[in-house]
Amino acid sequence: MSETTRSPVPVTPEIHVDLEAVRRSGLTNMLDRSRVAGIAEEMGYDETAHWVGANRDLYAKGIFSGFEVKR
Repeated sequence: MSETTRSPVPVTPEIHVDLEAVRRSGLTNMLDRSRVAGIAEEMGYDETAHWVGANRDLYAKGIFSGFEVKR
């Protein structure tokens, strides 16, 4: 696996915090992208719900490589 493949996915600070809140809620397996988006929306994280839904490949990469706050 190349370094590019393993590098974390850059996201905004808000999305990073929101995804962590969904993860900590324990309401779903983070691999269930559509459920993660639904929970984010239920929690009032509309931007994050939209990002997860619109960025299927980046979300999947982030699950396995991590997410980091873009600077």
